[in-house]
Amino acid sequence: MEGGRRRVVAIAVVLALLAVTFVLAVLLQPAAESPPPSAASSGSPGSSSSPGSPSPDVSTASPSAAEATEASTETPEAGQNPVQPPATVPPVPVTPPPPPEEEPDPATPGVPFPAPLRNQDLTVLPGAGRVVALTFDAGANAAGLPKILSTLSAKGVAGTFFLTGNWVEANPGGVGQIFSAGHRVANHSMTHPGFTGLNTAQIRQQVRGAEQVILAVGADSRPLFRFPFGERDARTIAAVNDLGYVAVRWTVDTLGWKGTSGGASAQVVADRTLAGLQPGEIVLMHIGSNPDDGTTLDADALPGIIDRIRAEGYGFVTLDVLLAP
Repeated sequence: MEGGRRRVVAIAVVLALLAVTFVLAVLLQPAAESPPPSAASSGSPGSSSSPGSPSPDVSTASPSAAEATEASTETPEAGQNPVQPPATVPPVPVTPPPPPEEEPDPATPGVPFPAPLRNQDLTVLPGAGRVVALTFDAGANAAGLPKILSTLSAKGVAGTFFLTGNWVEANPGGVGQIFSAGHRVANHSMTHPGFTGLNTAQIRQQVRGAEQVILAVGADSRPLFRFPFGERDARTIAAVNDLGYVAVRWTVDTLGWKGTSGGASAQVVADRTLAGLQPGEIVLMHIGSNPDDGTTLDADALPGIIDRIRAEGYGFVTLDVLLAP
């Protein structure tokens, strides 16, 4: 009787355990069929893994999105070589090259004139003795030139002609006549301005401009220069000297340029010249005619001037005598 009860209890326990096992199996089945959470996130798109393969180690996992973006900026595009960062090299001190030496002015001779003539505007020929230099300025027209050249040729006298560049451009044939007759050609500026109102660059333009024009017609004005209107000061004399020219003024101005309308005459011109007669006298005359009355008093008075000077025991020279060693 007692043994039968024990069997019934054992059977009941077994059935109860079977029932519990069945219930647990039903409840746990959906969870088992779901993929493990780590499987969906561990692989990259397009990758595959065999079933049952071990989960990847955390240390070999793909970089985060921020890390991937940062890495992409350091990677060269396909087909390009990696770009190496520039090496930091301390700058090497560079010694600047010395400034080029200033080229000498090709238009200026090495020794343009004797040093004692520097810083002067000569009014006489120093130490020349009983000689006179006849000089002729040309800046207006050439009305008196034929008669002047004819007289000088007939008397066997050579003169010095100060020419402006403008006059040369207007009378290239006249320059040839002067030069071919054995007279000295000199520089009287390009356009005949007052020099004390010019800066150094403008003085250079005036002097070099006339020089080049005169050279172009086959003559050479260097190194003799006369200031237009006789207007000069220490600064302008130094500027002209620096261009290779010695400044030459005059002892006496005949005033023949005034013409008869200005109260002058051929007799007045000659008398003024003889009144200033002295060793080394520099006589200033003009080629052009008076713009108001058309007279050429210097050309008219020239034959008598030469005769009277010779009668006083004087001879004639050009300004080249200044350049003699």
